Amino acid sequence: MIDTERQDWARGWAKLKECAEREGYARVPYEHKEGAFPLGQWVAEQRRAYGAGQMNGRRAQGLEKLGMAWLAADVRFQENLAAARVYYQEHWTLCAPRSAAVLDKPVGQWLSNLRRPGALDGHPEWEAALEAIDEDWNPSWSAEWQRHYAVVREMLAEEFVLTYVEPGVTVHGMDIGKWLARQRKPEVWAALADGQRERLEALGVTPLAAAPAPVEPEVSAEPSTAPMSAFDRGVAAWRSTRPARAL
Repeated sequence: MIDTERQDWARGWAKLKECAEREGYARVPYEHKEGAFPLGQWVAEQRRAYGAGQMNGRRAQGLEKLGMAWLAADVRFQENLAAARVYYQEHWTLCAPRSAAVLDKPVGQWLSNLRRPGALDGHPEWEAALEAIDEDWNPSWSAEWQRHYAVVREMLAEEFVLTYVEPGVTVHGMDIGKWLARQRKPEVWAALADGQRERLEALGVTPLAAAPAPVEPEVSAEPSTAPMSAFDRGVAAWRSTRPARAL
């Protein structure tokens, strides 16, 4: 006997896999169809079965590997994560400014909230999903610094020559040339974290050489043996013939 229920489930999983690989997430609206297959209805049925305890562990794991979210909070996370993924593709970083919005999602504020201490407690899978997109999504230095660095990395990937990145070269509203020149100052470079210097060095950015200390002229304690001019000899002779003043 053919197990049609198993075949139907396998077909639904395969359709969801196609959708997730194409869109980057497993969130589909109820009315969504993959071809003629009602994938949105199928996903809704899987959530119902999972919530009722009617789904075996193997199926649940198979769906979770595709990014299936069971709880409402997980669904919202996956929706925002999809927007964050689009932002990263455009900007090479998840350190978005708070005003950033993608796919009608306030992704900048959302990411800022997640960077707060304790925001991801109890959700290691969320943190892993963010790190899978950008390992520096929550750096130990400022998000603003990371945004500038990401632009430099993007420019180099496009075979841009660093020597041409001078003050006034602006990308995404940021003066990258001015920022880069500042990072290379010896006093600024020394104040950077190890991870910041490592990332800049990987791009070929190195600090400028420190300015040499001014050299003080040496004053000799020995009397000069240089020949005296006729004028100097005359002054010396005049001084020797003047009577000493009485104290």
